[in-house]
Amino acid sequence: MTFKRTNPLALAVLALLSERPMHPYEMAQTMRERHQEEVVKLNYGSLYTVVESLHRHELIAAAAVQKAGNRPERTVYAVTGAGTAELHDWLRDLIATPAKEYRAFEAGISMVGLLPPADALDVVRRREAAVGEQLTALAVLLEKLAGMGLPQLAWIELDYRMAMLRAERAWLSWFATAVREGTVGGFEHWEDRHR
Repeated sequence: MTFKRTNPLALAVLALLSERPMHPYEMAQTMRERHQEEVVKLNYGSLYTVVESLHRHELIAAAAVQKAGNRPERTVYAVTGAGTAELHDWLRDLIATPAKEYRAFEAGISMVGLLPPADALDVVRRREAAVGEQLTALAVLLEKLAGMGLPQLAWIELDYRMAMLRAERAWLSWFATAVREGTVGGFEHWEDRHR
């Protein structure tokens, strides 16, 4: 039975366990502390399902069982040699090979010409403002993480997100200006269509 690389949460679990053995609750807490739930969808139900799948595929193994007070027993998992190899292969593929990601915004903007130009300008400006707010919040978070003494490599994906948000904001600004000035290609036809 071959492990299918369909859930980024499985990748995150393998990565966490490559640092040290953990139980699922600790994995979730660590991901939240590192703000990884921003890039990997995290909920306890799916986390336990992923852990069971990785265990079934022998990519992780039960290393210990902890019992503290009245709390239920917690199984601590460790990555196996096969799990480390899978983690490395998966990371190589994920980083080196561009994959088509179907983003909701791209779907919407591909049909923006169906809206009247004034409506298009309004929604693009609103998105531009929202992206600006995300950039501000992310800058504060990055400053906080750097202040905690974490190395940049521990939150490098946030640097990437910041770069993508800056690029999106620049494009939104260009598009809004082109709509406002009527210089976007096909504007006359677009305007006529909505009169």
